Amino acid sequence: MSFFDGLRRGRAAQFDSGSAASNAIELTKRNPSVSLNKQGAATGNLRVNLSWRMRTSDIEGRSKQGGRLFRHPFRLFQPDVVQAHTQGVVNVDLDIGCLYELVDGGKGVVQPLGGFFGDLNAPPFVKLSGDDRFGSPSGETIYVNLDHRESIKRLLIFCYIYDQTPAFDRTHAKVTLYPSNGPRIEIELDERAPQARSCAVLTVENVKGELTVRRQVKFVYGFQAELDRLFGWGLQWGRGYKSSVGER
Repeated sequence: MSFFDGLRRGRAAQFDSGSAASNAIELTKRNPSVSLNKQGAATGNLRVNLSWRMRTSDIEGRSKQGGRLFRHPFRLFQPDVVQAHTQGVVNVDLDIGCLYELVDGGKGVVQPLGGFFGDLNAPPFVKLSGDDRFGSPSGETIYVNLDHRESIKRLLIFCYIYDQTPAFDRTHAKVTLYPSNGPRIEIELDERAPQARSCAVLTVENVKGELTVRRQVKFVYGFQAELDRLFGWGLQWGRGYKSSVGER
């Protein structure tokens, strides 16, 4: 068995087994959804994390690195990125947000822009932990209190590029869900969308008590209002702003 055959088999086995090696399920176009109920993870706090890093080789891109991997296969395991707050690379500020719709008809948004940080123990049962503006390893995190899942109809997790930052195809952006039980769930935002400003990453839908996480990864060239129209939320949008660093 060749070196690359081993890699391919390893990746397939990880997904099919629930990823015993890395304890992660990756949602892809071919495998876009997972039931939290079937994972035994429909209770407790669901942690949703957005992290991003900047490629060191923006001028090369991924395609030009492919040939070198065949000549030097062990480079696959060498890091090729730096943290986004490195000023010599670029100033990156990605934000995570959540559109919510409750069973009683209540709708709204949780996001850094405008200071809508939500509430974990009262409606909407969604809480943003803070606003990371420098691409730190911890990223930005939204918590969802699934002990109140009977009150939640659907959620849309999205991210958007704040002012004066590059497009998504210049960042390594990933959204990771950490349920209360079972493997974490990962969604890579690795599709090329050079001019996109926002991305609908995933939905969580409550259908007759079953919570299903579904990959969306739909890029749009506008902001929250365009995501709203795409998924039929029906909110009214106005201009928002962020407080100065350190303010809340």
